[in-house]
Formats: sequence, C-alpha cells, structure tokens
Amino acid sequence: MDQFTINLLFVGSSFALYIGIAIWARAGSTSEFYAAGRGVHPVTNGMATAADWMSAASFISMAGLIAFTGYDNSSFLMGWTGGYVLLALLLAPYLRKFGKFTVSEFIGDRFYSQTARIVAVVCLIVASTTYVIGQMTGVGVAFGRFLEVDNTTGLLIGACVVFAYAVFGGMKGVTYTQVAQYVVLITAYTIPAVFISLQLTGNPIPGLGLFGNDVASGEPLLTKLDQVVTELGFNSYTSNNADTFNMVLFTLSLMIGTAGLPHVIMRFFTVPKVADARWSAGWALVFIALLYITAPAVGAMARLNITDMMWPNGGINGGAVEVAQIKNDPKYDWMHTWEKTGLLAWEDKNGDGKIQYYNDKREKMQTLAGEKGWVGNELTKFNRDILVLANPEIANLPGWVIGLVAAGGLAAALSTAAGLLLAISSAVSHDLIKGAIKPSISEKSELMSARVAMAVAIVVATYLGLNPPGFAAQTVALAFGLAAASIFPALMMGIFSTRINNTGAVAGMLSGLVVTLVYIFLHKGWFFIPGTASFSDADPLLGTIKSTSFGAIGAAVNFAVAYFVAGMTKETPQVIKDLVESVRIPRGAGAAQDH
Repeated sequence: MDQFTINLLFVGSSFALYIGIAIWARAGSTSEFYAAGRGVHPVTNGMATAADWMSAASFISMAGLIAFTGYDNSSFLMGWTGGYVLLALLLAPYLRKFGKFTVSEFIGDRFYSQTARIVAVVCLIVASTTYVIGQMTGVGVAFGRFLEVDNTTGLLIGACVVFAYAVFGGMKGVTYTQVAQYVVLITAYTIPAVFISLQLTGNPIPGLGLFGNDVASGEPLLTKLDQVVTELGFNSYTSNNADTFNMVLFTLSLMIGTAGLPHVIMRFFTVPKVADARWSAGWALVFIALLYITAPAVGAMARLNITDMMWPNGGINGGAVEVAQIKNDPKYDWMHTWEKTGLLAWEDKNGDGKIQYYNDKREKMQTLAGEKGWVGNELTKFNRDILVLANPEIANLPGWVIGLVAAGGLAAALSTAAGLLLAISSAVSHDLIKGAIKPSISEKSELMSARVAMAVAIVVATYLGLNPPGFAAQTVALAFGLAAASIFPALMMGIFSTRINNTGAVAGMLSGLVVTLVYIFLHKGWFFIPGTASFSDADPLLGTIKSTSFGAIGAAVNFAVAYFVAGMTKETPQVIKDLVESVRIPRGAGAAQDH
C-alpha cells in the first residue's frame, strides 16, 4: 500500500470519527451550544481542554522553532505552560462560580456596563481571529503534504471539515470531538518520538533520551548537537544567544496571554461545579505535560537528523550530500514530497553537484565558503512548520507512523480552530446580538445567529490563513500578546479589585488593545497586508522589543490606564463590590476565630 493511501486511511478515518461525534452530540439549545449543558465530567473536560490548548502551534510549529533556534525558543514552553497554571489558579474557578456563558458576559456584568461587554467582544474577536490564522496555516501545511495538494487547497479542505462539525455541534459536539482529537494527537506525537529516541539514544523515553548519549558517537546528545550546529556557523543549541530583556517580556506575554484566552476559559464553563473547574485544570495540566515534556526532545533530535542528512559523510570535512543522492536515495524521498508543497527548496548554486547547508550570514563561514568555492546556503527554504510532520520521514519510520502523524497534526489544528471559532460565534450571537442589539431574540434565532457567525468567522480565518504574518507559532504568539494586553487585565481586576469601575475597565481594555495592535501592525504590516510594515522584528521600533513580546507592555498600559481613570471617576457601586466578594470568597467563610 502506498503512502498516499495510508495517509488517506488515517486522515479519513479520524475525520469520519469527528463528524460522527458532532452529529451524535449535536447542540439542540443555546446552553448546549455555548457550555455543553454544563454537564461535562472534569477528566473529560481536562482532556478536551488539553486538545483545545495544544494547537497547531504546539503540535506542528513549536518543536520546529525549538529545533532551529534551541534554548532561546524554550520561552514558548515556559510561557505557555506557566500561563496555564496562572489560568487554573487565578481565573478559572472564579469565572465558573460567576456562572455565565462567555468571558464578555462576565466583563459586562462585573463592570455593570454594556459598553464594557461590547469592548470585550471586540478584544475577543481580534485576539481569536489572529489566533485562528495560525491554526488555518497549520491545517494548510498538513493537508498540503499528506493529501499531496498545494497549501491553498489544503487550507480550503480543512476549512470545510471544521465547518462540518463545529457549526452544528457547538460546544457539546466540540467537547467530545476534542476528546477524540486529544487521543489522536498525543498518540501521533509520542510514537514517532519514541522511535527516534530509540534510534539516536537507545532510550525509549524521549525526555530522558534528550539528556542521554548519542549512540553513533558515544557523546552526550546535546554536546554532539552543539558541535554539529556550531561547525556550520549556527549559534550553540544549548546557550542563550537572544536578548534577555525581550525573552523575559516574550515569556510574560505568553503567560498572561494564555490566562486571557477566551476559548480556553470557556471550557471551564462546561463543568457542573466550581470544584470541577479546579479538577479540570489539574487534569488538563497532566494531559498537556505529556506533549510538552516530549517537544524539546523532538526538536533536538530532528535537528541532529536533518544536519546529518545534509552532511552524511562526517560534517564539513567529509562533504555535503550530493544532488544525485537526493534524487535517487529513497532515504531522501521526504525532500521531494515536501518540495511539492512549496515549503522546502534547495538549489545547487555553484553547480558542484552538492547541496551545502550552513549559515552563510556569519563572517567566518563566508571566509570558509570562499575557500571551498561555495556561494551561499543551498538549502534555500525550510519552513519551520513542516519539521514535526516530516520527522517520521526524515527518520525513515514506517508508513503507518507517517499516516498517524498526519492525522495528529490535523487533529491539533482543527481542535483549536473549532474552539476559537466557537468563542467568536458565542461573542457575536450571545454578547453582541442578544446582549446589545436585540435582547428579545428567541433561543432558536440566537442559535441560528451563532452558527451563521461561526460560518462567517471560518471564511475570514481561511482568507487570512492564505497570507499569515509568520510561522504558526509566531502568529499564535501575536494573538497571545493581544489577549494579554486586553482581556487578561480586565479579568484580573474584575475578580481581585473592587476599585476598578466601568469607565476604568473600558479605558484600560481599549488602550491595551490599540497600543499592542498598532505595534504589531507596524512590524507585521497593517491588517497583515504584505509590504505595509515600517519595522521588522529583526530591527524593532522600541529597543529590542519584538512584536511578539509587546503584549506584556500592552498589559501594563491596560492596568495603568484602568487604575488612573477609575481613580478620577465615580466609585464602583456597593452592589458590584458585594458581587465581587461573593465570587472571590468561598460561601460560609468568615473571620478567623481564636479557640
């Protein structure tokens, strides 16, 4: 059976399962569409939350960014995991206790303002739309390779699949679909990692193999990797080469952005009790850890494998891979299949019949290249988003493993895309239409408006996904920055401070959103239109602060403006102060007693 047929079997079977579950669990009411009827078991919800959380950025892109940068991109791991802990401890239980369907509804009621609710809807839509661009990018990459079509066609197919199960299933259908998707994606991520870890280190546990010895050389794997990449002119894999200030801001931006993501917060509205929200968060951390502990090993081992394939004769002194070998050796078939997607390319620039892969930007390598007759890096394109999907092929693993990874990559992208689209549609139908425009709308009409809003969101996300502002994980980082600057501060102040009034909250959200959005557009192009950027992340506007790191600055602006405006305007009503206290303090709690 050829690889294309195997891919079709795995991908087709998984899609049939997702759509079947969506039909079985189809939402029949707004409560089921928005919150799955508040009847989801904590373990089930934890697994669904993990799938919602581990998007294309986690499954497809993160290991690729770590592989080609090393230690400096470990901030993705630290920021995303740390942010989830913040969400679990500081926000989720209190928001569940408040008992609303959406984040915007909480903000509107807590700040006793329809304006605050509408501003929260705008912030949510901007952050979620940016986030979903990254998911659709991942969908296009995965479909393009494994169905052997171009990237655009793959993205359009993925959009149709999301439409089929998310529009009709709502939160109820999405929840149980995400449970299935978690099983698929964690299996697909772990099995290839185990195979590759055994090949390189003899250890079946990738996280331990990362700190073990390379079988071929007998040296520690990371020491071997450092030697290989520095020989080619790249930065040491295990050392910190980036600007520390920007790295701290980036990690903080990811952390507080995570805690402000509406589509993840919505998952905690689906459980019966506040205690279940806490248990859900704990289980989700367990399920997330299974992938996040493995990701650094996947990145490091893949980088070593790729470098060895490009220099199969013992490094620079042994000689680069020959063009004839790439064309004729089955071990290199993966390069031809990925070349068809437009995400991988190479060129024999100097006509010597070999493909030299090295860092041609470094001065010492330019000197060496001059001596050897090289004219530049000949692996001209290697999109970071393809690394995890190509990993089984690079390691020459069986065809069924490749098919499994195809299904897993699509499961990761589609599960998060569905959650984001649900958050957008809920904000439009429940908060905007029912909450502000037409409060008298019937439940049937509200449900229909939610489905229409989701369909429109899918179309917009698909269009923007055709020209993303970066790799999947980089695009997602921008979304986290927007959530960090606009939603997270409002939630924190809404739960833990009675001082912030409606005017302060609105001013804070708007200022945080606008200043962050403008900074991102200046670096990524206005509305992500190519050619409209004034700066780049290589040469940022403010010192070393990249657009992906600015969310932390935006959050500080939000907090500062909210407190300043609240101090200059009318005090929060007593009834709202009492509401905040009732949400934050457990029922029956009183003053400490001396016994």
